[in-house]
Amino acid sequence: MIRNVQETDSIAIARIYNHYIAHSTCTFEEHPVTDADMAERIRVVVDSDLPWLVFEHQGQVVGYCYAKRWNARSAYRFTVESSVYVDNETPTKGVGSRLYDALFNDLQARGVKNIMSVITLPNDASVKFHDKMGMQQVGHFKQIGFKFEQWLDVGYWQKVLD
Repeated sequence: MIRNVQETDSIAIARIYNHYIAHSTCTFEEHPVTDADMAERIRVVVDSDLPWLVFEHQGQVVGYCYAKRWNARSAYRFTVESSVYVDNETPTKGVGSRLYDALFNDLQARGVKNIMSVITLPNDASVKFHDKMGMQQVGHFKQIGFKFEQWLDVGYWQKVLD
Protein backbone atom coordinates (compact mmCIF):
# COMPACT_ATOMS: atom_id res chain seq x y z
CA MET A 1 0.00 0.00 0.00
CA ILE A 2 1.27 3.46 -0.90
CA ARG A 3 0.24 6.29 1.38
CA ASN A 4 1.29 9.73 2.56
CA VAL A 5 4.00 9.78 5.18
CA GLN A 6 3.06 10.00 8.86
CA GLU A 7 5.17 11.49 11.63
CA THR A 8 5.77 8.06 13.16
CA ASP A 9 7.28 6.79 9.87
CA SER A 10 10.49 8.71 10.56
CA ILE A 11 11.89 5.76 12.55
CA ALA A 12 11.53 3.27 9.68
CA ILE A 13 12.64 5.83 7.09
CA ALA A 14 15.80 6.68 9.05
CA ARG A 15 16.57 2.96 9.37
CA ILE A 16 16.18 2.42 5.60
CA TYR A 17 18.25 5.49 4.73
CA ASN A 18 21.01 4.78 7.27
CA HIS A 19 21.69 1.46 5.55
CA TYR A 20 22.54 3.38 2.36
CA ILE A 21 24.65 5.91 4.24
CA ALA A 22 26.75 3.14 5.79
CA HIS A 23 26.98 0.72 2.85
CA SER A 24 26.52 2.65 -0.38
CA THR A 25 27.65 5.61 -2.41
CA CYS A 26 24.12 6.36 -3.61
CA THR A 27 23.99 9.10 -0.96
CA PHE A 28 26.88 11.40 -0.16
CA GLU A 29 25.89 11.59 3.48
CA GLU A 30 28.54 9.95 5.62
CA HIS A 31 27.00 9.98 9.10
CA PRO A 32 23.79 8.26 10.21
CA VAL A 33 20.69 10.40 10.66
CA THR A 34 18.55 10.24 13.77
CA ASP A 35 14.82 9.69 13.82
CA ALA A 36 14.47 13.36 14.82
CA ASP A 37 16.64 14.45 11.85
CA MET A 38 14.43 12.49 9.50
CA ALA A 39 11.24 13.82 11.09
CA GLU A 40 12.51 17.36 10.44
CA ARG A 41 13.33 16.54 6.81
CA ILE A 42 9.86 15.11 6.34
CA ARG A 43 8.31 18.21 7.93
CA VAL A 44 10.20 20.53 5.56
CA VAL A 45 8.97 18.62 2.48
CA VAL A 46 5.36 18.37 3.68
CA ASP A 47 5.33 22.04 4.76
CA SER A 48 6.52 22.92 1.24
CA ASP A 49 3.30 21.35 -0.07
CA LEU A 50 5.21 18.55 -1.75
CA PRO A 51 4.60 14.80 -1.46
CA TRP A 52 6.44 12.31 0.71
CA LEU A 53 5.09 8.80 0.13
CA VAL A 54 5.76 5.47 1.82
CA PHE A 55 5.20 1.91 0.69
CA GLU A 56 3.79 -0.21 3.47
CA HIS A 57 3.92 -4.02 3.31
CA GLN A 58 2.36 -6.11 6.07
CA GLY A 59 2.31 -3.10 8.37
CA GLN A 60 5.96 -2.18 7.80
CA VAL A 61 7.40 0.71 5.79
CA VAL A 62 9.63 -0.92 3.15
CA GLY A 63 10.26 2.06 0.91
CA TYR A 64 9.72 5.76 0.51
CA CYS A 65 10.03 8.56 -2.00
CA TYR A 66 9.63 12.30 -1.95
CA ALA A 67 10.11 15.45 -3.96
CA LYS A 68 11.80 18.55 -2.64
CA ARG A 69 12.33 22.00 -4.09
CA TRP A 70 15.01 22.02 -6.79
CA ASN A 71 16.01 25.61 -6.07
CA ALA A 72 14.62 28.30 -3.81
CA ARG A 73 14.37 30.96 -6.54
CA SER A 74 10.80 31.48 -7.66
CA ALA A 75 11.39 30.77 -11.36
CA TYR A 76 12.23 27.18 -10.37
CA ARG A 77 8.92 26.65 -8.57
CA PHE A 78 7.72 24.07 -11.13
CA THR A 79 10.87 21.92 -10.81
CA VAL A 80 11.54 19.40 -8.05
CA GLU A 81 14.20 16.86 -7.13
CA SER A 82 12.99 13.34 -6.46
CA SER A 83 14.49 10.56 -4.34
CA VAL A 84 13.45 6.98 -3.70
CA TYR A 85 14.84 4.42 -1.25
CA VAL A 86 13.77 0.83 -0.67
CA ASP A 87 14.58 -1.34 2.33
CA ASN A 88 17.52 -3.51 1.29
CA GLU A 89 15.77 -6.58 2.73
CA THR A 90 12.25 -6.03 1.39
CA PRO A 91 10.65 -9.20 0.02
CA THR A 92 8.41 -7.16 -2.26
CA LYS A 93 9.45 -6.51 -5.87
CA GLY A 94 8.64 -3.33 -7.78
CA VAL A 95 8.45 -1.08 -4.71
CA GLY A 96 10.59 1.66 -6.24
CA SER A 97 8.68 1.70 -9.53
CA ARG A 98 5.32 1.81 -7.81
CA LEU A 99 6.46 4.61 -5.52
CA TYR A 100 7.81 6.69 -8.40
CA ASP A 101 4.65 6.12 -10.47
CA ALA A 102 2.57 7.43 -7.56
CA LEU A 103 4.97 10.32 -6.95
CA PHE A 104 5.04 11.39 -10.61
CA ASN A 105 1.24 11.32 -10.81
CA ASP A 106 0.97 13.37 -7.63
CA LEU A 107 3.50 15.92 -8.87
CA GLN A 108 1.75 16.26 -12.22
CA ALA A 109 -1.55 16.92 -10.43
CA ARG A 110 0.23 19.68 -8.46
CA GLY A 111 1.36 21.37 -11.67
CA VAL A 112 5.02 20.35 -11.49
CA LYS A 113 6.72 20.48 -14.90
CA ASN A 114 10.18 19.00 -14.28
CA ILE A 115 11.47 16.23 -12.05
CA MET A 116 15.22 16.01 -11.50
CA SER A 117 17.09 13.09 -9.94
CA VAL A 118 20.72 12.92 -8.88
CA ILE A 119 22.56 9.61 -9.28
CA THR A 120 26.04 8.78 -8.03
CA LEU A 121 28.02 7.21 -10.85
CA PRO A 122 28.76 4.50 -11.52
CA ASN A 123 25.45 2.94 -10.45
CA ASP A 124 24.07 0.73 -13.22
CA ALA A 125 20.99 -0.32 -11.23
CA SER A 126 19.90 3.25 -10.50
CA VAL A 127 20.62 4.40 -14.06
CA LYS A 128 18.54 1.51 -15.44
CA PHE A 129 15.73 2.26 -12.97
CA HIS A 130 15.56 5.98 -13.79
CA ASP A 131 15.72 5.26 -17.52
CA LYS A 132 12.83 2.80 -17.09
CA MET A 133 10.86 5.52 -15.30
CA GLY A 134 11.12 7.74 -18.38
CA MET A 135 13.91 9.96 -17.15
CA GLN A 136 16.83 11.03 -19.34
CA GLN A 137 20.39 11.89 -18.41
CA VAL A 138 20.97 15.62 -18.85
CA GLY A 139 24.24 16.17 -17.00
CA HIS A 140 27.40 14.53 -15.69
CA PHE A 141 29.77 16.01 -13.12
CA LYS A 142 33.12 14.29 -12.71
CA GLN A 143 34.76 13.55 -9.35
CA ILE A 144 32.40 15.85 -7.45
CA GLY A 145 31.99 13.76 -4.28
CA PHE A 146 34.41 11.86 -2.06
CA LYS A 147 33.14 8.92 -0.01
CA PHE A 148 34.70 5.63 1.09
CA GLU A 149 38.14 6.91 0.03
CA GLN A 150 37.16 7.38 -3.61
CA TRP A 151 36.15 10.20 -5.92
CA LEU A 152 32.68 9.78 -7.38
CA ASP A 153 30.83 11.27 -10.33
CA VAL A 154 27.24 12.49 -10.27
CA GLY A 155 24.72 12.35 -13.08
CA TYR A 156 21.52 14.35 -13.41
CA TRP A 157 18.37 12.78 -14.82
CA GLN A 158 15.26 14.75 -15.83
CA LYS A 159 11.66 13.94 -16.63
CA VAL A 160 9.49 16.60 -18.23
CA LEU A 161 5.84 16.13 -17.32
CA ASP A 162 3.21 16.94 -19.94
